[in-house]
Amino acid sequence: MNSNVSNPYASPTATTMTSGDEYDEVKIFSVSGRIGRVRYIGYSVGITLGLAILGTLLGMVTFGIGLFVAYLAIFVITFMLTIQRCHDFNTTGWLSILCLIPFVSLIFWFIPGTDGANNYGNKTPPNSTLAIILACIVPLIAVIGILAAIAIPQYSKYVERARAAQMK
Repeated sequence: MNSNVSNPYASPTATTMTSGDEYDEVKIFSVSGRIGRVRYIGYSVGITLGLAILGTLLGMVTFGIGLFVAYLAIFVITFMLTIQRCHDFNTTGWLSILCLIPFVSLIFWFIPGTDGANNYGNKTPPNSTLAIILACIVPLIAVIGILAAIAIPQYSKYVERARAAQMK
């Protein structure tokens, strides 16, 4: 048989092109890998709210020990997420130390990530609906907090003036 004739049943030998749309999975409880802005905001808010509520409920039963454990967990998870966020814009995780300075950690919300792969892995997958919803809760909480800080003292003054008027 002639060895120059190709076998029609042989597996293909052509090389394939990669699309460049390779994504790394998001690992919430890890310091390796990357996490995008929306997921960082959404997961930070979601985990913090969930653990704060759970810690408060456990704290009522365990005389504050559950609350301490919950806030320690929030602290550790926030650092893990911030390290991944630093990796997303191709910087070392040591920059996450800035989380210890109030309001400075907000810079991680605005610095865009690296397009494509970088030193810390491939880009993150597109955002899920849940991550987007959790990230949208942040401005809502801020607006409600500001309105409450303005309205509650004013309402208290109004009630005092109404009582004083009734006494006359």
